[in-house]
Amino acid sequence: MAADPKPGASSTGPDGSKPASKVTKKKDEKKEEDLSDEDLALKQQLELYVERVQDADQGVQKLALESMRQEIRTATSSMTSVPKPLKFLRPHYGTLKAFFETMPESDLKKYLADILSVLAVTMSAEGERESLKYRLLGSEGDIGSWGHEYVRNLAGEISQEFAKRQYDDMPLDTLMELVQQIVAFHMKHNAEPEAVDLLMEVEDLDLLVEHVDATNYKRACLYLTSSSSYLPSPDDLLALDIAFTIYTKFEDYASALRIALFLDNTQYVKQIYTSTEDLLLKKQFSYIIARHGLVLELDEDIAPDDDDREALQEIVNNVKLSEGYLALARDIEVMEPKSPEDIYKVHLIDGRASASSSLDSARQNLAATFVNAFVNAGFGQDKLMTVPSESSSGSSGNWLFKNKEHGKASAAASLGMILLWDVDSGLSQIDKYLHSNDNHVVAGALLGVGIVNCGVKNDCDPALALLIDYINKDDTIMRIGAILGLGIAYAGSQKDELRIRLSLILGDPKTPLEVLVFSAITLGLVYVGSCNEEIAQSIILALMERSDTELGEPLTRLLPVALGLLYLGKQDSVEATAEVSKTFNDKIRKYADVTLLSLAYAGTGNVLKVQKLLGYCAQHLEKGENYQGPAVLGIALIAMAEELGLDMAIRSLEHLLQYGEQNIRRAVPLALGILCISNPKVNVMDTLSRLSHDTDGDVSMAAIISLGLIGAGTNNARIAGMLRNLSSYYYKEAGHLFCVRIAQGLVHLGKGLLTLSPYHSDRFLLSPTALAGLVTVLHACLDMKSTILGKYHYMLYILVLAMQPRMLMTVDENLKPISVQVRVGQAVDVVGQAGRPKTITGFQTHSTPVLLAAGDRAELATDKYIPLSSVLEGFVILKENPDSHDDR
Repeated sequence: MAADPKPGASSTGPDGSKPASKVTKKKDEKKEEDLSDEDLALKQQLELYVERVQDADQGVQKLALESMRQEIRTATSSMTSVPKPLKFLRPHYGTLKAFFETMPESDLKKYLADILSVLAVTMSAEGERESLKYRLLGSEGDIGSWGHEYVRNLAGEISQEFAKRQYDDMPLDTLMELVQQIVAFHMKHNAEPEAVDLLMEVEDLDLLVEHVDATNYKRACLYLTSSSSYLPSPDDLLALDIAFTIYTKFEDYASALRIALFLDNTQYVKQIYTSTEDLLLKKQFSYIIARHGLVLELDEDIAPDDDDREALQEIVNNVKLSEGYLALARDIEVMEPKSPEDIYKVHLIDGRASASSSLDSARQNLAATFVNAFVNAGFGQDKLMTVPSESSSGSSGNWLFKNKEHGKASAAASLGMILLWDVDSGLSQIDKYLHSNDNHVVAGALLGVGIVNCGVKNDCDPALALLIDYINKDDTIMRIGAILGLGIAYAGSQKDELRIRLSLILGDPKTPLEVLVFSAITLGLVYVGSCNEEIAQSIILALMERSDTELGEPLTRLLPVALGLLYLGKQDSVEATAEVSKTFNDKIRKYADVTLLSLAYAGTGNVLKVQKLLGYCAQHLEKGENYQGPAVLGIALIAMAEELGLDMAIRSLEHLLQYGEQNIRRAVPLALGILCISNPKVNVMDTLSRLSHDTDGDVSMAAIISLGLIGAGTNNARIAGMLRNLSSYYYKEAGHLFCVRIAQGLVHLGKGLLTLSPYHSDRFLLSPTALAGLVTVLHACLDMKSTILGKYHYMLYILVLAMQPRMLMTVDENLKPISVQVRVGQAVDVVGQAGRPKTITGFQTHSTPVLLAAGDRAELATDKYIPLSSVLEGFVILKENPDSHDDR
């Protein structure tokens, strides 16, 4: 026991203290007995080093420090315990610190600083940042050699120190040098998320670009893009910008393009086209852009060769969409047209429903028109409107005239839906109705022309040529048909001619209210997310000049929606307009304010705005106030950006159902509908099923429509069963029955091949035109009786903006479909996970083309081909792999 730390402790002190010190000594001995021989030797060894470090002879000091350093470095620790050398040196930390202060400046002092820095990891007091302090005083050597935990601790202290120095305006250079070292260490050791976090803390993300390499850039970018939805503005855009730079640096252009689209930056999109010479890659870019719905005119910089440019423009214009969709339908063998009866499946319902045939048959035929249009959307044939054996006035005319007045408009327009995306044959079939003597039929045909052209651009602009002359006719319904048709055909295109012509209608005080509203909606759709000041001014003036009685009309509430569409997802840009909206007439001021806020932040996941809207929902309303409906929808629109927010929003909406007032409860089902659109989550399905029997008629109708929305295009058997039961439950209620029929049509949308979800590319990108269509219809549904159940049921056709085939179609280098094996399974979130985790789970192997449900992801099951896009969705071009080992 030569190295007892307290030699002779027992012999000192007066008599009274002896027994006490004996006790202490016994305790010490007991403690030491607990240690194994090895540990005891190590402890004594280290205590000897501590003494030697304080030796006057520098040689002895150096040797002691070397040995101590060696011991610390070679020590291993388990997950739960501190390394032994650090544990034994704990009592001497203060001694070494005090000695360090007395040492003269020398290499040895730096050497000791290094050791103190490591000891401080476990020993310094909270918030003292001693580890960092000694690190900065120590030598410049490699920090990684001290181990991962040490580096991680340093990174934590740096972020605190950085904030303090920035606040006190002190120099940051020494810190930044250390950051460089830490980032390099993290990137080398597969800890990309930690490197990114540190750089975000010290506000220097640009450093990341130098440190990523071909092995880790994907993981770093995945972390950047995923964390961007949780970062406050403007950090989120900065993170995406850096990810864009990194993707471009490593020539992963398809991923860079997705970020450019997310940022809505046309400059970046063009930069990506020009950064590669590979025509095939450019074609893949064009497919991604077409799916996103971006209207892009390709110029000579993008493709110098005229033929190439034409081929690319054709893809961007979506001309081939109909062809690909029908190829998918043939492959899945669903080309056979379906009639509404095939959907209703009356034979599966108990006897009550048969009695309903005596009910308002015009309303039933109207419902059948919509069901027929939704189910056969894009197939080009059905059993009501396009019966092949007809002469010019055959059975299609018969069905048309089984509808009354404005019902005929929807019937004629349904032809546009059936021939969706097939512009040439669509226009020739609709043409005959344009020459009808019945204004309603003409109006429907005009709307049909718009629907056929939805999402498909054409150089000769047939929709514009056909519709523009009708927008100033005397007949109101024809004007609305033409105006809404133009809105659907040119959504997102920012066409100048439409702005000029429709602004005149907005500015004319004699314009009937309904024409005014639809003109504003059309401008909102055409200029969606453009922040166009002129149009905003026109809509604001139109709102201000209308009389009190007109502002009380339910339809007028769509004017703020049109205004909001101009700023869809554009966040702060809406502020000037929102200020102006505070000067509106009392009747609509609050409504406009809430609507603008909710649309401007739609799809951003901004928590503060969700809280603000929840605050609106907590207020008790005066009579006649109705702004809580849009606030509830706004919560859903903002929170749908990412999974976590989505689940939280569903929970908040459940609370609103329990505690909210009646007009809030009416909007909750619609909010749930947009949150889980085309994604039938069981908990949401059950809530809506419960609400569909609610005593309040508006709540139950909204719930029925929302059941259709969450099941849209999924053929979900459970929802289909619920709707069949509801059709017999409400067999006497015409309005409810109409909603049930619409929902049945939506569930079987495109025979289960279409989706209404505005999200694509692994739920990363949000298509603004699709969201605009959904928002407009949902706001119309806030007052179902006066819009959808009144004479504006054709507003349901605006949903066509969100319809997209939920397919994966693989094509070869000549853009001809080829069948390859792919694995389709539930997508797994692999952000920040170690190693190379599997990105899908519970997969099945199919041969393309395949359908992708919500939350599904596909990957190739063969290495014979290389996909030109990292996300397999929509059209994907495959290139033969020269190094293929797959000779099957």
